[in-house]
Amino acid sequence: MTAALVAGLLAGFGIAMPVGAVATYLVSLTARTSLRIGVCAALGVATADGVYALVATVGGAALAAALQPVLLPLRWASGLMLAALATRGGVSAYRQYREQQLATRSGPDPLLPSRAYLALLGITLLNPTTVIYFAALVLGSRTAEAVRPLEQGVFVLAAFAASASWQMLLAGGGALLGRALTGRRGQLVTALASSVVITVLAVRMLVAPQ
Repeated sequence: MTAALVAGLLAGFGIAMPVGAVATYLVSLTARTSLRIGVCAALGVATADGVYALVATVGGAALAAALQPVLLPLRWASGLMLAALATRGGVSAYRQYREQQLATRSGPDPLLPSRAYLALLGITLLNPTTVIYFAALVLGSRTAEAVRPLEQGVFVLAAFAASASWQMLLAGGGALLGRALTGRRGQLVTALASSVVITVLAVRMLVAPQ
């Protein structure tokens, strides 16, 4: 039981901690909106990690093999969605700057918590690397003895908890960033810089060797 818990925590942190386009978008989204929206988005990412951890424990080898023919379309879908979100974020920030709304932040959040959750859940689920990562871990650590369902459940819950804690830490950083940049120009520059970074990461995802 303890081994499954530790393995799940390590697996969750291992997939969550590398900072990529999704993490950058999460921080930027929280900085532009609110901590509540950032937390919901963070839970969307963690939910996807938990789902893939569950899938990997049940039939990781079969699913990893089944995904091989569609890895490229999935990567393109994920990259294009991230690029679209980056463009939308930059355009929205510029419009708010022109309308002089960034100084007060008194308007409604541009994204509902439920939509933030679903958006980040969808983006993360489109990343086939996640399920292959968990499948490799599960298959690599599997012994001749059958793994009990309880241990599988502990592994999945631990992976979800680890991912959720890291994503919420990123969201908290985004909230602090949003409070620090109180000026209209500072928030605009940060939003545009974030959009550029996300776009670059999305392009790297699209052109990465297969």
